[in-house]
Amino acid sequence: MLLILGDLGLNEGAHLLLKRALAGVAVGDVVLVEGSAPELAVHLRGWCRAQGHEFVDEGGRLQVRRGSAQSGRWRGAERAGEATKVVEQANPTWGLAGRSATVEAGAPSFDFPLRVRDEVWAEEAARLYAQAAAAQWDPATAIPWDAPIEHPDEVEDAVVQVMTYLVENETAALIIPARFTAQIHPHFREVMQLLAIQVADEARHIEVFTRRALLRRPRLGLSTAGAQTSLKTLVDEPDFALSSFLLSVLGEGTFLSLLWFLHEFAPDPITSEVARMAAQDEARHVAFGLAHLTHHIQADPTLKERLAMAVHRRHDALAHSAGLNEEVFDALLLLAAGSWQPDDLRRGWQRIQKLESDMDEGRRKRLQRLGFASGDAAQLSSLHTRNFM
Repeated sequence: MLLILGDLGLNEGAHLLLKRALAGVAVGDVVLVEGSAPELAVHLRGWCRAQGHEFVDEGGRLQVRRGSAQSGRWRGAERAGEATKVVEQANPTWGLAGRSATVEAGAPSFDFPLRVRDEVWAEEAARLYAQAAAAQWDPATAIPWDAPIEHPDEVEDAVVQVMTYLVENETAALIIPARFTAQIHPHFREVMQLLAIQVADEARHIEVFTRRALLRRPRLGLSTAGAQTSLKTLVDEPDFALSSFLLSVLGEGTFLSLLWFLHEFAPDPITSEVARMAAQDEARHVAFGLAHLTHHIQADPTLKERLAMAVHRRHDALAHSAGLNEEVFDALLLLAAGSWQPDDLRRGWQRIQKLESDMDEGRRKRLQRLGFASGDAAQLSSLHTRNFM
């Protein structure tokens, strides 16, 4: 094959023409290069050496013999798996390369602690990510911020206290997946992406809960030591499986019931819609936690015992804490009652009892989905923190 470069130098883009010409011949075939650019022969010699091709200069007759595909930069390169299939254990030397990319030899090794498939994977991850991406909503337009608020000041104070409580819980729910997102090997990109969008969900929830609280008040309500102590046990959990279990399956699963409760008994349409939109997002978080842990348990049945121990350990750590603070309970009671009338307050108290029963039933069902016997599920559910999350 003859390649005519004219006066185009190899350092001016002629290398692309040469690459194209070599791609059209078989390994061992020769491309004859003609050109008038200064130092063309010198540049060709260095380029061929770097690319793994053979260069021959026969009295000004410049030839390039194509080397093998594994020559030059491709020598020792490794394929980072296949595009549509995840491996059992991702190689640290694949680093940040996308699945199925060819990784050049000498690329640095990255320390991603979560690189074993069964420890992070869920077949539903791609579907849940696509669903989450399609369901993202804008706080500025999705919530009817201009809707009327006509309830008394004491009810508004109750809303502010509940929103304060929600903000700190959602902050914990943001921090935890954010930490683990950075630990997952990019080979498992669907899980990494799903956790990243979960973090975005929680950031949005913090925004709308805070904005609702400050609509009529200059500051948030009370954050108690007991509530923070409870959440700290979640933030401090270093194990991905145990953290997913405590946060998503038990905590956020319980929170789902609370958000739908607030949607139903909110005193104004703004609060109701804030709770509804957040609940839709939280349902996906719970779904991934269940899917991931189901996969993990199938691969390692002993994980169930570790999950149960984590519940007992957290219960013991919080045994002397106050649980749900009285300010939040009283605020929920007033919202559920809708007035200060004794009969309404009794009805509100009954509604909260029903809420806690629904929370317990939901936890039991999720635990049974993970393979716990009904009796064990009931016991573990009863040990869940009284602070809900």
